[in-house]
Amino acid sequence: MITFVVLFIAAFCAGVQNALAGGGSFLTFPALMFTGLDARAANITSTVALFPGQITTGFAGRKNVSGLPQLSFKVLFGVSLIGGVFGALLLLMTPVSIFEFLVPWLVLFATFVFLWGSFFRKTNGNSKPLGLGTSLVMQFAISVYGGYFGGGIGILMLAALTIAGLDVRKAGATKNVLAGVMNASAVLIFLFSRDVAWTQVMVASVASIAGGQIGAYALKRVNEKLLRICIIILGFGLAVGLFVKAHGVII
Repeated sequence: MITFVVLFIAAFCAGVQNALAGGGSFLTFPALMFTGLDARAANITSTVALFPGQITTGFAGRKNVSGLPQLSFKVLFGVSLIGGVFGALLLLMTPVSIFEFLVPWLVLFATFVFLWGSFFRKTNGNSKPLGLGTSLVMQFAISVYGGYFGGGIGILMLAALTIAGLDVRKAGATKNVLAGVMNASAVLIFLFSRDVAWTQVMVASVASIAGGQIGAYALKRVNEKLLRICIIILGFGLAVGLFVKAHGVII
């Protein structure tokens, strides 16, 4: 029973964290393993369990959802959907270990990029957002990663969207919707997998929905500079945790 209490609390916090900055799967992944699942089953179950919370969170913040200056939201939607399919199929075909090794580096890199874009990037008339091709490639690569593993996906998308020209509030709302889109394609594939633990899905889904609503509420009201600082702290904390996990200190 205690394992499911831990899972509920972790999933609630994951819902809040996903709405603000992402990285919620880092909380649910070890919590699901604590209930007795192996790493592969925990990864797949986490994706399915967090999906309802992502949908409700995205809907709650829909007024701030936006496309990029050089790329419409419809295109971002389509790219995220296709990338999620590729990532989910890749997960079912290949071992997770290689990508898990890369995850901490990706999150750390994305956090540094977000830090630079938030506080050090010049915002005068000479600064330009990313080009069309670069934005497409980045979103597709992030979507494949999201369908495959997903840890720190929010940090990566926030970095990409802010560098591409969105302010942090719109980037936060947009990445919530796009995270749901890329996971929708992955979930449709994972539903046919025997690795999904449905009891854990039910517990974590309810908790993540509740947490996501609180996170979406905070996203619309938190001071933008404070929000940027919190996102950076979350990013570095997530990276440290993933490095520890990757080196086998904790599970």
